[in-house]
Amino acid sequence: MAGALAFAESGLGVGSVIPGETGVLLLSAGATGPGRFVALLLIVAVGVTAGDHVGYLLGRRYGGRMRDLAVVRRLGVRHWDRAVAALHRYGAAAVFVTRLIPVVRTLTPAAAGAAQVRYGHFLSASLAGSLLWAAFYVSLGAFAGASATRLEQLLGRASWILLAALVVLFLVVRLIRRGRTKAATPSPQDAEG
Repeated sequence: MAGALAFAESGLGVGSVIPGETGVLLLSAGATGPGRFVALLLIVAVGVTAGDHVGYLLGRRYGGRMRDLAVVRRLGVRHWDRAVAALHRYGAAAVFVTRLIPVVRTLTPAAAGAAQVRYGHFLSASLAGSLLWAAFYVSLGAFAGASATRLEQLLGRASWILLAALVVLFLVVRLIRRGRTKAATPSPQDAEG
């Protein structure tokens, strides 16, 4: 599921409909052990780079006409132009550089394909950027999950401590009331006088 959501986030236009980042964050909260964390990290990275490749292949196929597609217009032509500008400035490294920039990251692989960026350069930048994106979101989700577990443990202990404190408080209040009641009740000797 996490790989599919990562693919959707990175695939051209799909990430604007399906919130892949949110899904990856939520699913990463369950990455409790090192093995699960690494497995999820790799699955998410592969999903992201697969989405990049869909965009790249579409860009190769349709070239500059991609800017006029409905999906690009829906995402924003200005984002397409930012992706193209990043490609002109950084070359294939723009795929890596724009990885954490919403919307632009979705359009950059297609723009790279349209700009005829060499596949070898695109591949290395996509893999590195995908690993960065996956590491960021999986780590953030895993940290949130671990924090929630720790908070639950602390609240579990705190609730027992609170319960014990309430019992002690109840007993102290009861003893004080009992002492006041005895003090306020006249003794038989006082009643005679």
